[in-house]
Order: sequence, then structure tokens, then C-alpha cells
Amino acid sequence: MVRRLGDLEDAVMTRVWDWNRPVTVREVLEDLQQERSIAYTTVMTVMDNLYQKGWLRREAEGRAYRYEAVSNRAAYSAALMNEAWSLSDNPAAALVAFFGMMSAEQREALRDAIRVVQLDGPGEPGGPPGR
Repeated sequence: MVRRLGDLEDAVMTRVWDWNRPVTVREVLEDLQQERSIAYTTVMTVMDNLYQKGWLRREAEGRAYRYEAVSNRAAYSAALMNEAWSLSDNPAAALVAFFGMMSAEQREALRDAIRVVQLDGPGEPGGPPGR
């Protein structure tokens, strides 16, 4: 089960995803402090929690760690959508309702994504060829 990130977890992960490189607690702290007052130990605890939950990996560097994302934001978003969809008692109706909420740009992105998946090969994605 994929759990939605909390506000501070999301703020930390957004920086790690955006920077797309190993980061230190100090770097994340300094960037977060531009928006809010926050303690080093708070950021360190959040990043350790994200490591324990499997969102971050870390490598020791002296007495500190460098953290990097295990996956990207797109994979996180997809996992949340899949989890929500799988919990529905009527998945088809949930999809229709979801598509109805989409903007024209989002529907076009969906069409593009479907075209990409269909280019993976004959048949349904993940299914045997020729189905």
C-alpha cells in the first residue's frame, strides 16, 4: 500500500526529485528555511524516516549522509493513482469520473501516454503478443 507523503515529507522529496542528485540534510534545510522556520534535526528526522520507508537511499559521507531518491515523482504519482483506483468498488466508473475531472491538456497527455504504451508491442501492455 502506498501512503501519501505528509506535507514536510513532500517538501523534502520535491527538492530531492527536482535536484536529481545526492543531497545532504544541510542542503535541504537551507532551501526549506527560505520558506519556513525549521530545525536541522527535524529535516534530519524526516529524511531518515523517508529512508526507512524506502523513498530515499543514503550513503555515508564522513559523519553525515548523502540521500537520493529511489524513484521519481512520476512513479510516486502513478502508485497513488493505482492505489486509489484499486480501492474502488467500480473501477470503470472511477476512471470515467476521473477522466471527467481532467483538463483538455491532461486528456491530451493521457492520449499521448496511451499511444506510448501501445507502441510497446502488439496486444495489451504486459500481455502476451497478438492478443
